[in-house]
Amino acid sequence: MRAAAPLRRNKDFNIFWLGQALSVLGGSVSLLALPLLVLDATGSLVQMGLVTVISGVTGIGTGMFAGYVVDRADRRRLMILCDLLRAVLFCAVPVLWWAGGPRVWLLYVLTALATVLKTLFDVAYVTAVPQLVRTEDLTAANGRLMGTFAVGTLLGPVLAGLLTAAAGADRALAVDGATFLVSAASLAWVTFGKPVGGERAGPSSGVFREVFVVGFRFLWTHALLRPLTVLLTLLTFVTMGATDLLIFRVQHDLGRDAATVGYVIAVSGTGVVAAALTAGRLRRTFGFGPCWLASVAMIGVAVAVTGVSRSVPVIAALAAVFMFGLTLGGVCSMTLRQEVTPDHLLGRVTSAFWTVHNASGPVGAAVLTVLAARHGVPAVSLAAGAFCLLVLGAGLLTPLRPRPAAREQAVPCGPGGGLGA
Repeated sequence: MRAAAPLRRNKDFNIFWLGQALSVLGGSVSLLALPLLVLDATGSLVQMGLVTVISGVTGIGTGMFAGYVVDRADRRRLMILCDLLRAVLFCAVPVLWWAGGPRVWLLYVLTALATVLKTLFDVAYVTAVPQLVRTEDLTAANGRLMGTFAVGTLLGPVLAGLLTAAAGADRALAVDGATFLVSAASLAWVTFGKPVGGERAGPSSGVFREVFVVGFRFLWTHALLRPLTVLLTLLTFVTMGATDLLIFRVQHDLGRDAATVGYVIAVSGTGVVAAALTAGRLRRTFGFGPCWLASVAMIGVAVAVTGVSRSVPVIAALAAVFMFGLTLGGVCSMTLRQEVTPDHLLGRVTSAFWTVHNASGPVGAAVLTVLAARHGVPAVSLAAGAFCLLVLGAGLLTPLRPRPAAREQAVPCGPGGGLGA
């Protein structure tokens, strides 16, 4: 790999970073605008949850082959293509809404197509970062990228709420489409370094093995990635539907408007900011396992109490705790995979990791929203929080549990290396 400059003087990374910052802002608009558009058109929590289910199922299906594509494609060109196609999809929504009126089935189709493109882009995105920065800058670079996600999380929902209230959720989605054009333009100016860890593999007769099994096998033989993947599969059963419960709780149970929902989700972005700024230091101080387990505890408590509170400020504060936990765990696990996985496998390992642990998400989202419609958000949220704490207890029985520094260094990590920085 070419010698990358220190992070603050790394032109390629900084262009990449700034372009993604605006794209994330648009993505945060869609995160709120799309379910609100379905809810406004149908008035149904179940149909709103179906958007999440379709997104999750499509993501799992795409994840089966996304890593294979990314490991063999020009990653920069692939990301540009995904951005351009997503721009077309989202900008078409207000036109179709104006031409034929609300047609919810179009949103389901859009959700599926956009998820395919997003999954391909996200896998390429993760594998691109090690080609842009030095190894010692990986945690800081991931922290900056998560920080831009925080800015989008802070500003995007507010913008979505205001746009939805003033002009409609369909036009809010078009704003997201425009940001993908900016992202594509920024990527055109970025040069990726050559990969480390061997050349990309050529064609193989064992297609399924090359597409999925290679990445999964690496996960399963790694002493930390194996329990992490299993526990995340259980945790995602709860977290994928948590945003739907929060939106329904604030807008339906408490009778607040879309702008209030936007402000609540925006406040949750302070948790992302705090985690992005502190993840590197926390991991160096406490280690990967304790940081990740602490994130599970925060998620469980936040989900449980959010569902029973009737105070919007309290719900907003707990949403920030929830996002702090998600971000801390995400930064730590992403950096670990980048550190221990050879570049020529990183796409397939990332894809297999996401596919396996996200497999329970659509089922969980469907179960949570259906149960919440029947029994109410408070009861379901308490049960979901208790489930998260059970995941934490299970994690304490794995190599992720806290251990003295000397023993942590001795934990075998299987192929690819050790804990990393």
